[in-house]
Amino acid sequence: MRIGELARRTGVSVRALRYYEEQRLLTSERSSGGQRHYPESAEDRVLLIQQLYAAGLSSRVILDLLPCVVSGKADPGVLDRLAAERRRIDEQITSLIRTRERMDQVIGYATTSATTGHACPRPGRSQDPVPARG
Repeated sequence: MRIGELARRTGVSVRALRYYEEQRLLTSERSSGGQRHYPESAEDRVLLIQQLYAAGLSSRVILDLLPCVVSGKADPGVLDRLAAERRRIDEQITSLIRTRERMDQVIGYATTSATTGHACPRPGRSQDPVPARG
């Protein structure tokens, strides 16, 4: 498939796909006219690259782990790095869950305030709604 089709299927810009090639994360064959042509498997690879970027992995780390994904082979150094990245992601998930719980609390306070006219509690103060002045 050509670069525009891969971009459409994956929701990734043509510019990003070219960058992935520059970083050796993605490969294409060139036609006699110089157009890029990708195998069908490129779609899954691009989606994986996007997920790994979204998880905070650098292109260098992604490049190191791609052989494991493609051929099933990995060296111990890559395995250690992947385990460290997974721990980092777990910590990030834990932090995001705490943030979500705090947001739920604030949303609850705001909902109560909107329906009762009581002010939202301020951090470090009593959690009981205080009647709004006014």
